[in-house]
Amino acid sequence: MRDAPVATLRRGRPFLIHHDLLAPLLSEPTFHLNKAAFRSAPWTDAQNAILSDEALAAAARAIKGWPGYAPTPLVDLPGLAAEIGVAALAYKDEGPRFGLGSFKALGGAYAVERVVAAASAKGEQPGGVTVCCATDGNHGRSVAWGAKRAGCRCVIFIHATVSEGRAQAIEAYGAEVRRTDGNYDDSVREAEATAAREGWTVVSDTSYPGYMDIPKDVMQGYELMAAEAFDALGAAPSHIFLQAGVGGMAAAVASVAKRRWGAERPRIVLAEPEDAACWAASYDRDAPTAVDGDLDTIMAGLACGEVSLLAWEILRDHGDAAIALPDSAAAEEMRRLARPSAGDPPIVAGESAVAGLAGLRAAMAAPRMLAALALDGQSRVLVFGTEADTDPAVYQAIVGMSADMVRQGA
Repeated sequence: MRDAPVATLRRGRPFLIHHDLLAPLLSEPTFHLNKAAFRSAPWTDAQNAILSDEALAAAARAIKGWPGYAPTPLVDLPGLAAEIGVAALAYKDEGPRFGLGSFKALGGAYAVERVVAAASAKGEQPGGVTVCCATDGNHGRSVAWGAKRAGCRCVIFIHATVSEGRAQAIEAYGAEVRRTDGNYDDSVREAEATAAREGWTVVSDTSYPGYMDIPKDVMQGYELMAAEAFDALGAAPSHIFLQAGVGGMAAAVASVAKRRWGAERPRIVLAEPEDAACWAASYDRDAPTAVDGDLDTIMAGLACGEVSLLAWEILRDHGDAAIALPDSAAAEEMRRLARPSAGDPPIVAGESAVAGLAGLRAAMAAPRMLAALALDGQSRVLVFGTEADTDPAVYQAIVGMSADMVRQGA
């Protein structure tokens, strides 16, 4: 591991890869406060051009009209709250979302619908449109499902460590799946290059210079999940712990929270794998900072080495901290939810669903974070369980029983 940062060029923009920042992250959760954030920071015009109440209303009208739409459950977990040491803990369970098993159904499919509608307005037939993307699994499944609904062709790029179960789940919606060498960010570049060569449309949940509009649509779909949770809660939670990845989901939740509650917004903490801790590095440098390597983690949906620039525009001001977690922390929370504390229902939570919950537990054990985040026994915390058993075999191997067995205990 090198001791000095090096600059690389990604799509025309330099990103710092700061290896020494990540050396402490290899053994236990590490906390990184965002010194640029403060709760009274204004919601800017630039941020409103990315995510807005008007765009959320448009996404909500469209998605609520899809067959099978229903708000996903917001589950109260008093037993787990007492165990962790907070006053209340609410878990937004995205497992039932449209039968796809994750919140991603809200984003990719909505963006595909918008792409096909724009093509139709130009006189193109849906069958003449090809959409593509890179994925760790769930986003690709959403894009493939959206393409099937819209009647267009779909090609999904997966990287070397995406499980075969996730690849087959994407293929089940009629998409062509192409496996690439390297990590997630390499598959993003392959999808982009192929689309440029073939005249396809990339439907990505991350953004970069020259590619901003479609990721906005994806994030606007995600905002509906946040709005559902906040409507069900009524009063604002004191804290929201969110898994990060490229940051699109976290930025969507943070944006709805900021627009709804202003300076009284909840404190927002990001959680990510220690081997893909691009938000921790970015908060330390106060700039989008990439991490390299194979990004290998069981939290497959969070195996991202570069932050989305749209998400950075929002989370630089409205994200308070990042926590880098070992894989063992995620596995333990999956098992705890499957075998719950007294009085709580069992929950099927996939590997990427529990990072926020694991981050909460880690923060409660760190005196420095308790003070910095005003986190204590009176805190009312919201987390988002963003996926269920999207790879049943992987889930069973980690938890020690199948998802069906867990659900039968409910």
